Amino acid sequence: MMKHSQAEIVKNLTGKELRFHLYISQFAIILLAIILGFIFMQNIPDSMFQINFRYLAIGAVSGIIVVIIDLLFMKIVPPHYFDDGGINEKIFKGLSIPKIFAMTLLIAVAEELLFRGVIQTKFGLVVASIIFALTHIRYWSKWFLLINIIVLSFWIGFIYDWTEQQLLPSIVMHFTIDFLLGIYISRKSIRNNID
Repeated sequence: MMKHSQAEIVKNLTGKELRFHLYISQFAIILLAIILGFIFMQNIPDSMFQINFRYLAIGAVSGIIVVIIDLLFMKIVPPHYFDDGGINEKIFKGLSIPKIFAMTLLIAVAEELLFRGVIQTKFGLVVASIIFALTHIRYWSKWFLLINIIVLSFWIGFIYDWTEQQLLPSIVMHFTIDFLLGIYISRKSIRNNID
């Protein structure tokens, strides 16, 4: 039932409307991260916002590896395995690279601030990864996408722990994945319209 109602909602929304809702949700996530940070974290670890270029490179390389794996799977598995109800295609369709950059940077900062910076720091890798995966509701009815988001969530969480709970490497990894796949989806939709 949820799958059909979500598909109907997406079908009736324009890409601009979906992006508007995405921006609102990301600002809500940032606000939630700030509120939960004040409640659960009396002291923010000094290391959380340090800049370590080696760790940033680990985040970027990890993100690129995820994108390569996703692109390989897109060539191997049937296309319906990656069907999220058309949400990603509508969000990224025809967007310029600067707009994709800004949107995916906001998503990466907001989600990593909440899921790694607050939830994982306070409650650990497993709790943060499960909550992160559960918030991606559109993947619940697609076993392949659900497994994909669970594995990805644990991988990002592992990077956060492995880099001594520095937030920037996980933000860079999340951003790299969303940015590169956003460009891929945007350009694919342009090619499909030309063909």
